[in-house]
Amino acid sequence: MKILKILSVLTIICSLSQCGSTNFEPSPPFEINSAAYFSWVGGQPGISGMNVKITYTSDKNIQFDSIYFRKKIVKLEVNISKDQKMIIGHFNTSSPNREIVLQLDPMKEMKNEIPEIKIFPFELNENEAIISYRVSDKIKYFKIKTVKKGKRTFFPAALK
Repeated sequence: MKILKILSVLTIICSLSQCGSTNFEPSPPFEINSAAYFSWVGGQPGISGMNVKITYTSDKNIQFDSIYFRKKIVKLEVNISKDQKMIIGHFNTSSPNREIVLQLDPMKEMKNEIPEIKIFPFELNENEAIISYRVSDKIKYFKIKTVKKGKRTFFPAALK
């Protein structure tokens, strides 16, 4: 009976130690040259976004997946030219165009859509980002400790 208790306590301790923070890759197969984010505002009211641009060097072909920045997650776009390798995350910060309707009648209120609440998996400072990439069907994470702020871009309204 004592052995069973000891084994169960050890199992719980081991499983809880795995629940800690995600292990970040200390030496990824690429090197980050620069990382910056650029806010933009569109020509229509409420239309805005932010692009995170990261230049890197690597001799290997890397399958970049997603970027985690300011409590948002987006898929990465890979842009490779002769001179430069870049990954870009396009974040939409536009105002949602969704109305929230509250009903006095509880039966009607029950039919309303439940808003989706997403839990952000990392604790990051305002200028930190995490990129995920795949190596042999295994997802790995790399933390970028400084993402610099770039100039804001304004797009004029479309001409009618």
